[in-house]
Amino acid sequence: MKRVLFVDDALEMLDGLRNRLHRHRHDWEMIFVHSGEGALGELERSRFDMIVSDLRMPGMDGADLLTTVSKRWPEIIRIVLSGYIEQDRVAQLVPIAHQYLSKPCEAKRLENVIERCFALGEFMQRPGLKAVVGRVQKLPALPNTYARLRAALAVENVSVKDVVDVVSADPVIAAKVLQVVNSAFFRLARPIGQIERAVTYLGFSAIRDLALSVEIFAQWPADSALHGIDPTRLQSHALAVAAAAQCLAGEKPQSDDALLAGLLHDIGHWVLLQECPEDLVRAHDLARHERISMDDAETRVIGASHAEVGAYLLGIWGLPFSVVEAVAHHGRPHAVKQTEFDVLAALVVAHAIALPREPGPLEDVDIAHTVMPPDYLKSLNAPFDWNEAQRRVALASNKEAARR
Repeated sequence: MKRVLFVDDALEMLDGLRNRLHRHRHDWEMIFVHSGEGALGELERSRFDMIVSDLRMPGMDGADLLTTVSKRWPEIIRIVLSGYIEQDRVAQLVPIAHQYLSKPCEAKRLENVIERCFALGEFMQRPGLKAVVGRVQKLPALPNTYARLRAALAVENVSVKDVVDVVSADPVIAAKVLQVVNSAFFRLARPIGQIERAVTYLGFSAIRDLALSVEIFAQWPADSALHGIDPTRLQSHALAVAAAAQCLAGEKPQSDDALLAGLLHDIGHWVLLQECPEDLVRAHDLARHERISMDDAETRVIGASHAEVGAYLLGIWGLPFSVVEAVAHHGRPHAVKQTEFDVLAALVVAHAIALPREPGPLEDVDIAHTVMPPDYLKSLNAPFDWNEAQRRVALASNKEAARR
């Protein structure tokens, strides 16, 4: 049975959680403590699969507690359940928390987050997926510039100069960030030629995410076009999906995660093309001949889809939980129990909107793509329907063109 540790200094909050989650007592073993010190005592005595903690507590606060948990018990899923979190505080929490929930939080939403966290954990440990990844001789390390930017943004009151210094330290990355910023993705009226202006215009998180994307594409195999995958088309497709996903996701930090998920949703192609190109070609041919999706063809030929392999890599890299989950399931959203419009939903809808307008990552345009389930938006109580989603993406593109 999965074990969950809840931590909050407000006893009435703990009582409320205990009452609301009572019906899950046969699904999870739940322990409730009212201090960070008490939580550490419980963690030292027995095993836990998840910790759900408030931030503002006397003595050891939630950030210190989760930092300690991330170092001593990195396998534990870490969730923040707290009041309003300032944007700079969110940046500090990126390395130590997998999910952020604001109080008051409906029981249904909390239950869904816990269930999905456990489901993704089981997915990442699935023997079939681990066997496929085990065939990969060497999973790539987290790109250096992105790792440095992530560390810089975890520092309180980080300055524009600090971020610019990190990006500018690698001339190739700096040039590619500017290339992407000035691409059709952002539809600028006038080009941006300085990293400092790009950082100011786009914001820290977007620069960080773009740096990761361009570092990945900079390492794309030179002979990839021979195997039916064109990196230029792949990057164009990723940028289009990312722009649409960010537009639909709503407020930060969810919009930042949606942008990153869009940029990286096809990263599994990168891994498979480098490690088992012949199998990827066979899956490509199967998808074309039988008119099935690449996800289904790859699963039949390789044992896992590029989405699953990509999610596994991003999980190892320690990217946000919502990004890993969205990448894993964007082709098969029915595999996840969703109750609200979130990062996964934004990616699913963005993918469906972008495909008719943008070239897909594969050279053959007749390969089938996963269709968004009927009534998908309605089932999530999304703030818009399909037509409105298309209108918002188009409007955002037009506004971006007129912004400068």
